[in-house]
Amino acid sequence: MLSSKFIHAFTRQIYHTNLITSATFNVIKKHNSTHTKNDLVLVDVNDKTGFSIVTLNRPPVNSLNLELLSAFSSVLDDLHKNNSRGMILTSSSSTVFSAGLDINELYKPDMDRVRKFWTSLQDCWIKLYGSSFPTAAAINGHAPAGGCLFAMCCEYRVMLPKYTIGLNETQLGIVAPTWFMATMKNTIPLRQAELALTLGKMFKTDDALKLGLIDEIAENKEDAIHKCEIFLKKYQKIPQTARALTKQSYRKNDIMELENNREADLQLFFLAISDPRVQSSLGKYVAFLKLKSRMKPILEAVKFLKGIFKSKKKKN
Repeated sequence: MLSSKFIHAFTRQIYHTNLITSATFNVIKKHNSTHTKNDLVLVDVNDKTGFSIVTLNRPPVNSLNLELLSAFSSVLDDLHKNNSRGMILTSSSSTVFSAGLDINELYKPDMDRVRKFWTSLQDCWIKLYGSSFPTAAAINGHAPAGGCLFAMCCEYRVMLPKYTIGLNETQLGIVAPTWFMATMKNTIPLRQAELALTLGKMFKTDDALKLGLIDEIAENKEDAIHKCEIFLKKYQKIPQTARALTKQSYRKNDIMELENNREADLQLFFLAISDPRVQSSLGKYVAFLKLKSRMKPILEAVKFLKGIFKSKKKKN
């Protein structure tokens, strides 16, 4: 979920710089075959390396709704069945890895859909966090909340400069689920995880690197994917079964904790989003988005006029 501060800053970036795009980046040009699970999740398999680039593709900000989560869960199943040699998770947006859970799934929710939505999120986490194949994240934009969660599930993270990442649930008055917390505790030092979680802190790229929340900084998306490939290639000489079982043994307590308490976790989520204060906060955000949507044509016209003015000024 997004903080109000992040929402305002982020939305200004969207409308004033017009950087968000729905284009899909085909970084690997050679030796690859493309398989599209559906329009929401794209899978490019490099036939030379065997690595799969999985691209979240729900413009403009890859907000996680039921349909996107279901598609991603299905892709993870396919990778497991096909004995994938490695997965790189990235985004088709030029400025957002994933903006987290879709606000429309949480505001005035239909409880039957909410059950499917949260169960799908649980499924994705279990499959990604406990995958038998090695994983890396090419974080090519902002990654708050659910975006940060999916990135941390991966074994290696490469991020572009000048973006932010973190679990910021407390800023909306929401407690991050224990499995969100477990993922962060598996990524950064325990004391720093506690501070980050209680403050709902978002970290800039440089700070995330110092903290260990990410492993490398890349110049651009292509460079990020290349660095992820270098990491995945390190496992080529390691017996696959030994590597997979070691990873899964290391993470099994976190996974078992959720698997043994999935219904209780769902009920806690119901309670959290049913809180009137949370619904009020979500309602303000929804109203804000609607206002921005109506203002978008005006903002684009102003941007266009500014461009003309600057062009004339340079000529003079």
